[in-house]
Amino acid sequence: MAAEGDILRAGPAPADTGIAIVGAGLAGLFLALKLAPRPCRVISPAPLGKAASSAWAQGGLAAALDPEDSPPAHAADTVAAGAGLVDPVIARLIAEDGPARVRDLLALGVPFDRTESGELALSLEAAHSRPRVARVAGDLAGKAIMDALTDAVLAAPHIEVCEGQRAVALLQDDAGAIAGVVTEDWDGHTATLAASETVLCTGGSGGLFRVTTNPPSARGDGLAMAAHCGALIADPEFVQFHPTAMDIGVDPAPLATEALRGEGAVLLNDDGAAFMHRYHPDGELAPRDEVARAIHAEREAGRGANLDCRAAVGADFPELFPTVFAAAMKAGLDPRQTPLPVSPAAHYHMGGLVSDTWGRTTLDGLSACGECASTGAHGANRLASNSLLEAVVFAERIARRLRETRLAGRGESHARLAPTLDRGILAELRKRMQADCGVVRDARGLGGLLDWLDGQITAHGPARPLTAASLIAVSALAREDSRGGHFRRDHPRPDTPRRSFLSLDASCAIRHRLEPMT
Repeated sequence: MAAEGDILRAGPAPADTGIAIVGAGLAGLFLALKLAPRPCRVISPAPLGKAASSAWAQGGLAAALDPEDSPPAHAADTVAAGAGLVDPVIARLIAEDGPARVRDLLALGVPFDRTESGELALSLEAAHSRPRVARVAGDLAGKAIMDALTDAVLAAPHIEVCEGQRAVALLQDDAGAIAGVVTEDWDGHTATLAASETVLCTGGSGGLFRVTTNPPSARGDGLAMAAHCGALIADPEFVQFHPTAMDIGVDPAPLATEALRGEGAVLLNDDGAAFMHRYHPDGELAPRDEVARAIHAEREAGRGANLDCRAAVGADFPELFPTVFAAAMKAGLDPRQTPLPVSPAAHYHMGGLVSDTWGRTTLDGLSACGECASTGAHGANRLASNSLLEAVVFAERIARRLRETRLAGRGESHARLAPTLDRGILAELRKRMQADCGVVRDARGLGGLLDWLDGQITAHGPARPLTAASLIAVSALAREDSRGGHFRRDHPRPDTPRRSFLSLDASCAIRHRLEPMT
């Protein structure tokens, strides 16, 4: 059994050794299916469909499916929501590919909601100019998509699923190329898995924050593992806080889907007064970052925040939004009769590993897909329901690139195992990230957070959660303006649009530089 800090070594990997997919959410499973007939391995720490954030997605998949809609209109909404940092080429790419990817999911058996005439039923979400979100049973899109993909993957002869294994490090050869992964089972036994191409589909970083809608295990592992190998990171400061997580003392916090506000649900403070129009002219359908800050302000002022669905949804709640209804009832709240207490929660990481239009990172042999990647699709503020869209679009593009390509061989490789953190330190990390790197930030809080993180890295070594948190916090401190999901109370106005780029050297000291957008 390898110990923390040990260096594991693997022999040379010949050409076409195989493709390792790290992560079994939507991005990983869709990619694996699209690789057919090329063999691949999917590394999943839990049984398929049981621990991925994708299964918890209550929204749906945004695509221009209505005859009166269009990919250019979808792309324009994406660019507008991203607060100046969305790459318009990427926005157009995902918008144009979106309808085809929805058809792929339909072919796999995903039961998207239909109208009485048999057309796809499309919902309106915040910052979309038209209804374009395909859903399943109101708020069950993520689960339904993952159920369909899981069945297809288990039946696919070209896919080997390695359940009960989690990636803990990347193998890297002397030329700097990624040569596979180090995995660990639940008994702590490690193994090396050589691969000609490794694709990180490891999800986000919400578990670094005390209040999150993500699985607590989503702590930016892919970000940290790749950073330790020298990968370039972009825009890690941009963390999207979903405005309406249910504040019912559950970890993770159950999500009250944005579709409720799309149906007309209203935000009230504890005095029963609607407050959103005091903060933004679009009220409840303002961009997510605006709604999150408004709720944060009401709560900080002691007035509280509650989502009133009684008039908008009422008696139809169990049928229209079964996931939200079940979570509320479990907490002793009947949303047909009482407003739901809500709080912003870490929900989606817009930043991640820099990747190009075909999913390649800055390291040979390493690709990234889904929430751990930074493609330029989300900018500073993700447009609602574009996350599932981006995942399937880039999974298909990575598969298209790899399916017929002769993959390079890799030299002898090695990996150093990062330390783990005990529960007490993890709990303190989440508390500090929530307080000092949350919805509202300032230099004093971020500086104190970084001092604490540096102390923990010195004491315990470069554990993956500490590395990922440091990347987010140092970039948040360096960005002295407010934009999208990043709000600095000491620099509340936006400045010239620019992207953030970070790399990490071998001693885990952070080297930071800001570059203007081109």
